[in-house]
Amino acid sequence: MSMQHLNWKHIDKILKQALAEDIGRGDVTSLAMQVDFSAEAKIVSKQNGILAGIEVAKHVFELDDPSLKVQCKKQDGDELHKGDIVLSISGKGQSILSAERTALNILGRMSGIATLAYRYVEQIKGSGCAILDTRKTMPNLRILDKYAVTCGGAENHRYGLYDMILIKENHIRWAGGIQKALKAAIDYAGSRNLKIEVEVTDLKEYQIVLTYPINMIMLDHFSLGDLRKAVALNNSDIILEASGNVSLKTVRDIALTGINVISVGALTHSVSCFDFSLLFNEF
Repeated sequence: MSMQHLNWKHIDKILKQALAEDIGRGDVTSLAMQVDFSAEAKIVSKQNGILAGIEVAKHVFELDDPSLKVQCKKQDGDELHKGDIVLSISGKGQSILSAERTALNILGRMSGIATLAYRYVEQIKGSGCAILDTRKTMPNLRILDKYAVTCGGAENHRYGLYDMILIKENHIRWAGGIQKALKAAIDYAGSRNLKIEVEVTDLKEYQIVLTYPINMIMLDHFSLGDLRKAVALNNSDIILEASGNVSLKTVRDIALTGINVISVGALTHSVSCFDFSLLFNEF
C-alpha cells in the first residue's frame, strides 16, 4: 500500500474521531492558561528507527486548526536517528497542544510498526523471501497499520475478509473436511476473480491441497525440516507461506528453507510505540 493509494476520506474520519475522543468539550488545561500567543514547535525522534505516518500526523494538526502551518521534515520510510526533527508546527499554541497527543500516538504506533517490519526484512535479506503482515491489526486502524508495514519494507497480505478466500482450520471443520472446503471455495471463486489460500497443519494435508488449482498454501507451525520437504514437493506456481513460531531469532532460518513468504502477526499486534516528543521552541 503506497501513499497515493491511501483513502484519505477514511483517514480523515479516523482522525476526527480521535481528536474528538481526546479533546471532548475542550482542552481545559490549555484553556486555563489563558495564553493567546502564537508558538513554534517541533516533533523530535527520541530513538533510531523507520518513520511512518508523517503525513497523517501533519493532517491531525491541520484538521484541528487549518490556520496552523505544518511542515514535514522527513518522509515515510526514512531512517531516523535520535534527535532528528520530523515535523515543524507554527501557529496558535492552544491548537498545537490540543492536537499533540493524537498526532504523537498515531505517529508513534505507525513508526513502531515500520521499524519492526524493517528489522524482519533485514533479517531475511538475500533469501528471496518476503515478509507479510496479517489481519491482527488495531480495530478501525487497519488502513494505517498496513500502510506502516509497507514503510518498513514488508508487504501486505489480504486486507480483510472480502478480498481473498483463506480457508483455515475452523472453515475446514465447518465444511466437513478439507476437500469439501476446497471444492466449495473453488466453485465460489470461479466467477468472482478471488484468489484462494488454504491453511494446512501437516505434510499429509499439504499433499492433498497441492493437487488443487489454488494460489497459496499456508504452512502452519511446520518444522524447518517439513518446510524444506514442502518446498521440494511443490512443482507448481502455488505460493508457499510459513506461519507460526516466527520471531526475529527464527525468521532467517525459516526464510532459508526456500519458502516464498512468511507472515508475521507481531508486526501489528505486538508493536512497541516509537518514541517522539513535541517541544515548543523557546523565545
